Amino acid sequence: MTLAFCGTENNSAAYKVNHGVLNNGCFVDALNVVPHVFLLFITFPILFIGWGSQSSKVHIHHSTWLHFPGHNLRWILTFILLFVLVCEIAEGIVSDGFSDSRHLHLYMPPGMAFLAAITSIVYYHNIETSNFPKLLIALLFYWTLAFITKTIKFVKFCDNKIGPPQLRFCLTGLLVLLYGMLLLVEINVIRVRRYVFFKKPKEVKPPEDLQDLGVRFLQPFVNLLSKGTYWWMNTFIRTAHKKPIDLKAIGKLPIAMRALTNYMLLNEAFKTQKNTDTPNPQGSKSIWCALCHAFGRPLVLSSTFRILADVLGFAGPLCVSGIVHHVGKGNITFRPRTKILGVFFISSQEFLANAYVLAVLLFFALLLQRTFLQASYYVAIETGINLRGAIQTKIYNKIMRLSTSNMSMGEMTSGQICNLVAIDTNQLMWFFFLCPNLWAMPVQIIVGVLLLYYLLGISALIGAAVIIVLAPVQYFVATKLSQAQRSTLEYSNERLKKTNELLRGIKLLKLYAWEHIFHSSVEETRQKEMTSLRAFALYTSISIFMNAAIPIAAVLITFIVHAHVFKNADFSPSVAFASLSLFHILVTPLFLLSNSLGETHKIGTTLSSTLSSIDIRIPQGQLTMIVGQVGCGKSSLLLGILGEMQKVSGNVTWNSPERETAVDLETRKRGSVAYASQKPWLLNATVEENITFESPFNKQRYNAVIDACSLQPDIDILPHGDQTQIGERGINLSGGQRQRISVARALYQQTNVVFLDDPFSALDIHLSDHLMQEGILNMLRDDKRTVVLVTHKLQYLPHADWIIAMKDGTIQREGTLKDIQKSETELFEHWKTLMNRQDQELEKESLIERKAVLDRKTLQSTVYSREALLQDDEEDEDETPESDDEDNLSSVFHQRAKMPWRACGKYLSSAGFLLLPLLVLSQLLKHSVMVSTDFWLAHWTWSAIAFRGAKNCSYEQECRFDHSYYSKIFTILCGLGIILCLITSIAVEWTGLKVAKKLHCLLLNKIILAPMRFFETTPLGSILNRFSADCNTIDQHIPATLECLSRSTLLCLSALAVISYVTPMFLIALVPLAVICYFIQKYFRVASRDLQQLDDSTQLPLLSHFSETVEGLTTIRAFRYESRFKQKLLEYTDANNIASLFLTAANRWLEVRMEYIGACVVLIAAVTSITDSLSHKLSSGLVGLGLTYALMVSNYLNWMVRNLADMELQLGAVKRFNSLIKTEAEKYEGLLSPAQIPQNWPDQGEIQIQNLCVRYDSTLKPVLKHVNAHISPGQKIGICGRTGSGKSSFSLAFFRMVDTFEGRIIIDGIDIAKLPLQTLRSRLSIILQDPILFSGTIRFNLDPEKKCSDSMLWEALEIAQLKHVVKALPGGLDASITEGGENFSQGQRQLFCLARAFVRKTSIFIMDEATASIDMATENILQKVVMTAFADRTVVTIAHRVHTILNADMVIVMKRGVILEYDKPEILLEQEGSVFASFVQADK
Repeated sequence: MTLAFCGTENNSAAYKVNHGVLNNGCFVDALNVVPHVFLLFITFPILFIGWGSQSSKVHIHHSTWLHFPGHNLRWILTFILLFVLVCEIAEGIVSDGFSDSRHLHLYMPPGMAFLAAITSIVYYHNIETSNFPKLLIALLFYWTLAFITKTIKFVKFCDNKIGPPQLRFCLTGLLVLLYGMLLLVEINVIRVRRYVFFKKPKEVKPPEDLQDLGVRFLQPFVNLLSKGTYWWMNTFIRTAHKKPIDLKAIGKLPIAMRALTNYMLLNEAFKTQKNTDTPNPQGSKSIWCALCHAFGRPLVLSSTFRILADVLGFAGPLCVSGIVHHVGKGNITFRPRTKILGVFFISSQEFLANAYVLAVLLFFALLLQRTFLQASYYVAIETGINLRGAIQTKIYNKIMRLSTSNMSMGEMTSGQICNLVAIDTNQLMWFFFLCPNLWAMPVQIIVGVLLLYYLLGISALIGAAVIIVLAPVQYFVATKLSQAQRSTLEYSNERLKKTNELLRGIKLLKLYAWEHIFHSSVEETRQKEMTSLRAFALYTSISIFMNAAIPIAAVLITFIVHAHVFKNADFSPSVAFASLSLFHILVTPLFLLSNSLGETHKIGTTLSSTLSSIDIRIPQGQLTMIVGQVGCGKSSLLLGILGEMQKVSGNVTWNSPERETAVDLETRKRGSVAYASQKPWLLNATVEENITFESPFNKQRYNAVIDACSLQPDIDILPHGDQTQIGERGINLSGGQRQRISVARALYQQTNVVFLDDPFSALDIHLSDHLMQEGILNMLRDDKRTVVLVTHKLQYLPHADWIIAMKDGTIQREGTLKDIQKSETELFEHWKTLMNRQDQELEKESLIERKAVLDRKTLQSTVYSREALLQDDEEDEDETPESDDEDNLSSVFHQRAKMPWRACGKYLSSAGFLLLPLLVLSQLLKHSVMVSTDFWLAHWTWSAIAFRGAKNCSYEQECRFDHSYYSKIFTILCGLGIILCLITSIAVEWTGLKVAKKLHCLLLNKIILAPMRFFETTPLGSILNRFSADCNTIDQHIPATLECLSRSTLLCLSALAVISYVTPMFLIALVPLAVICYFIQKYFRVASRDLQQLDDSTQLPLLSHFSETVEGLTTIRAFRYESRFKQKLLEYTDANNIASLFLTAANRWLEVRMEYIGACVVLIAAVTSITDSLSHKLSSGLVGLGLTYALMVSNYLNWMVRNLADMELQLGAVKRFNSLIKTEAEKYEGLLSPAQIPQNWPDQGEIQIQNLCVRYDSTLKPVLKHVNAHISPGQKIGICGRTGSGKSSFSLAFFRMVDTFEGRIIIDGIDIAKLPLQTLRSRLSIILQDPILFSGTIRFNLDPEKKCSDSMLWEALEIAQLKHVVKALPGGLDASITEGGENFSQGQRQLFCLARAFVRKTSIFIMDEATASIDMATENILQKVVMTAFADRTVVTIAHRVHTILNADMVIVMKRGVILEYDKPEILLEQEGSVFASFVQADK
């Protein structure tokens, strides 16, 4: 057939110009080409030749600057224009199909217009990003010409009586309107920017965000096309494949998305709410109103996008119905009646009667629907992230005003606050994400039911009724699921609390052989958690089953009723497959309705009075000391002065002249106070950052402070010196090091007031003296700083300018030492007996101290020996270690792009050999049955329609098709499908349960039996993460992801197989699509994993900042550093939010691309199946089947890739579990059987140490070298030596806590190396330097084995000077101890540990510097009690204060792992040059 612009028919009206050229349709169409040709010729040279040479370009780092008015409107109008032009081209082709010759003028002008429209927007984008508006003049001319030519065409149509019934008339009218509106947009740009026709053009500056090179999140600034397709992410995702994404790569947040901006927005909303609200504006209703006021607008936008997407979603089933219907009729359309100006005009109905047109419309509808859906998701999540940042900031500001007394009373724990931040704010964020879904659901349900009714009549309502009737059941299951999840969370928190305590107190548990008690306690809680998890798994599997089975049941009932009850009703493939698609759409909103919101936490406060009748004056510029017995209120007094206690009456005045009236603390703002708390508080930062604490660095002062606190030897053994990162709570430092760094911080600050709360408690006498002389006296007092020192070391009292003595929460006496000597002779004499040393001896002591060489290369050096363990999160034996060599770089990236198959194998193999085949077979069978069901439906409907077409009968009865055979098979297949849905959902969840139970049990057993060395080299947080986050992932997330991944993958594969079977031509197009898909998923998975890890890793500093702040609230407020910490929080929140935003954008990037590929699959499947059907007579049933499955691909393709990425990330938890499970256990079994060990061993308490050599690890140097000693039964042995001399290692050797590689220890004739560890440790007693208490009752803390009577426990408490304290508590022995014993003072905790050791009544008793936190009076009493109560037992005392071992039978002096001196103390004191004698001299 020949081609001609105006057609080749004879006597064609196209060539007649009798009534003037403008009345010739072909001429008018030719005239319409002119503007488009003009634009193409004008813009192409500018775009491709001269672009980039303009000198007036504004140099900004992103080509994303939106600065022309009407930008978004222009893009929207251009998109609509392009769609209308595609319709005009299609209309031209379809209407021309009825003519005898081809009329190019029907579709060539719109084709040119289409090219011109694309060029116009590309041209505009380039002009806009280079800020060269003068070139827009070309577009002004183009829109003017296009508007004029299109208006002429429209007017001529009106003249020829062509009206709305003709589609071409409507399209032309629309184009006139669009060109007119684009012309107005162009004129508006001139009006605002004044780039032509005005003398002074308007200067516009780039947005502030784009001037900041750090802002890399460009979604708010890019054009609409890039916004909708996330095109700007392409570069980012490509870069991620080349190098790992870090915080630097993702940059800063745009200003509008920062936590501070959103916090101010939320605060403003709260203020507005308070002004307009009811008298009680604090309720949850008020909070919701404020949240909606601050963040409601974007939610409305998201909901609008969602509703539009849902409405467009129904185009799928309708187009499928139309295509199958027309294919069934051979795509025959009636010849149009209207022929004007020599060409045919078709109506919209005739236009839509073409199957190919429907296929193209379906493609566009899918593109638009997916774009709107992803836009809705993005806006909702972005709003949620902004809200989360604002809420977290608000919570933090509230914490800064929280009373510390609430914390110490256990009413508000650090864990609760972390839960509030980590869980509740995220739940709120996801609720905001779900809101648009909830609001769009009613629209989706109503439209879906109406369309089903339109297709199937009454039978559709029966099917819909099935779904609606089962909806309450779904809701009930979802409620139960939510309850099970809550209950699981409670048990999980309880298990974590117990695991945390177990790990923090692991040293004590091993020494006391109590591992089994705590192990069984954790296991018991785990069993409760597993019971809850079983319920969770059951309801999850029911939920998954119902989601899969309800559409099958609804379809089955609907089709059976439709076929058998309404026998004359249409049961064609077009109706059946459109209905099938609609049922699948309907189930989703009903399933989503079951999502529910989490709980809110409420905080209450109760307090009791601690201090009373306090009336003191602290002299300015002098040293004030506060002394008193344990628990008398010394620390509380400091907290009260700082305003940390709840004040009942009275006031605190700062820097007030004597004559001035008292000014309340609230009125007179106090300055910054350098405060060192009794329990050292350290930041998760470097040693230097902990000491300088945000103050400017002054090297001279810093070195002086390091020297005063004797920190240099400690810093020397740290792997990176003072730049070494201190772990959470100073986990990788000893108690003394933590204490000295805390004091160093207070010394370094240039504040007028310094508060030191018992800074000597964890220090030996030499360190204490040095700190007192060089730090407190030389640095602070000589600088005329006001110093308040709480201490038990009474020997320092002569240095005090002012002394405050406390007793039972009141002031016993205050004044100078001379005042007290005169007025309180008895008290002074009592002190004098405790002092044991005079002031003038200080000089001699400091000389001895300077000579001492402090060798601390013991346990602290071992902490860092395996730094790899600090990064244990990702390392495993199958990982390629990263190196600096470029050769290895490619292998590293290859590793990043690889799936962790080994972890996957480990997970699945843990399920056992019964569940695994069941899981795989049930999934394969289920999808095979579902495909068979749909094939049978295609066969059934095609048979029904073929029967009707074949029978040309006179009687209606003869024409009736017998559905019974087909419906029986269909029912059997559907029933089988439903059963298999149940089996697969249960199999997946039960597999998950079995694996979760097995892995946790394995890990707990391994960890609890691991050697102490493991805990010293592995950060506690790292082990705890395995039990918390990773365990939660394995328990709850992996089974759901596994089910989702297998379902979406098998659905996609079965869909592609069905389409390929129906139309083999599809396979040709599938190859390039599969290649594109492969590369998209490959790039996405790498970026997604990096971003997910970045999201998690940025959340950790945020949460630790919250817990750090809670623990150091007193210190922060004392220093007046609230604003600095708030600023830090904003930085951490923004870092977490930018990672979350990039992750969201990456997910949208993937989904948009996968949805578009899905739309291409639908288009290709539709076009090939229509062509096959028309040429090879492919049955319309199979066409319907193919198209239904093609729609399914578009739904499940992105789910497959997303779940693959999630699975890869979640399998990391299995990998990390696996690496810890490989930890080697201690050798618990011994050479002797229980029968060979005497029941009461050791009954004598005789210890023989023969050539003992000990080390912490086979890779380290020995800490004890060839030690020999003999301790007789009942002897009292004192061990002393400098820090790091091996004293503690000596005590640990008795318990085989360290590696004895040479020599042996014989206790009562038995070599301890031959004993089972459990037996050995259970027969000895030890008190450690750091007091460890567990949450629970006092009874549990003293006797967890439940072996002792009450009278024995009371006796132990009496010995430990605690009987009166416990008696005063409600419940006595059953009184509660909070986590870590926080409701008792440090000294009282140590006394409880002493009582615990007394309860055991073993014949060998070891005290490892156990009285460091106790005042001298209490210590003296204890020493006497120990000597009398343990007269018949062997007692080994490791001493800080040498005077405590003067009464010992024998003294061992140690240095660098060897025994220097070993004799009776009186003999050693008489010896000339004795080291022990020098120690005693120093301690006087």
